[in-house]
Amino acid sequence: MTGPDAGAVGVTTAGGIAVVALDRAAKRNALSTHLESRLAEALRSPSVVDSRAVVITGGAAVFSAGADVTELREMTPAAIAAYYRASGAVYEAVANLPQPTVAAITGYCLGGGLELALACDLRVADERAEFGFPEIGLGILPGSGGIARVVRELGPARTRDLVLRGRRFGPAEAASWGLLTEVVPAGAHVDRARALAAELAAAPPQALAWTKQVIDAAAESSHRTALLLEQLAYAALNRT
Repeated sequence: MTGPDAGAVGVTTAGGIAVVALDRAAKRNALSTHLESRLAEALRSPSVVDSRAVVITGGAAVFSAGADVTELREMTPAAIAAYYRASGAVYEAVANLPQPTVAAITGYCLGGGLELALACDLRVADERAEFGFPEIGLGILPGSGGIARVVRELGPARTRDLVLRGRRFGPAEAASWGLLTEVVPAGAHVDRARALAAELAAAPPQALAWTKQVIDAAAESSHRTALLLEQLAYAALNRT
């Protein structure tokens, strides 16, 4: 998609922190393949690569109302598979960044937008945020890590409640379940996310990168395997 509604992704840096901002206000930051590709380019930019921490935001009004499903509706299974290898891989690219990442959320954070937020390490939402997986009503399901991450974070029973019913939920519920790091007053989401990013950026970057990987692996491993990963990472970091 091109034209004035295609959207863009901006990157600003200060104090070692890169703020990556979705900018498709006319479509409530709907994540089209164009916007996903711009986000992937932003993540590969020197401003992000050289940063110590990353904030991802949709700006002052909305995080993202979800994936632009109109693009995917007519795709064949082969085309969908190709999509996940191309722009659809950006959600895992966020999750795999070596730097700590903080999602700054307000307004709609739905479907693909929620999947993008879940790919971040920490999530700050203001009191106006609204969450949900509406895909079931469209005859599809979250396909960019949403189910996998919610199951890991909240367990299968809560995941069934949220995904099968497609129900909306607010920041208070999300925080009570542990999906949010903090809830802040309206309009304070980006400033607070930057403050958390600055706190994280002060830590040694190699320790952050290794620890992120160990946490992710431990969530999917046996106790014995997780303990071994901790010990190997400790040994690798001990002389850094």
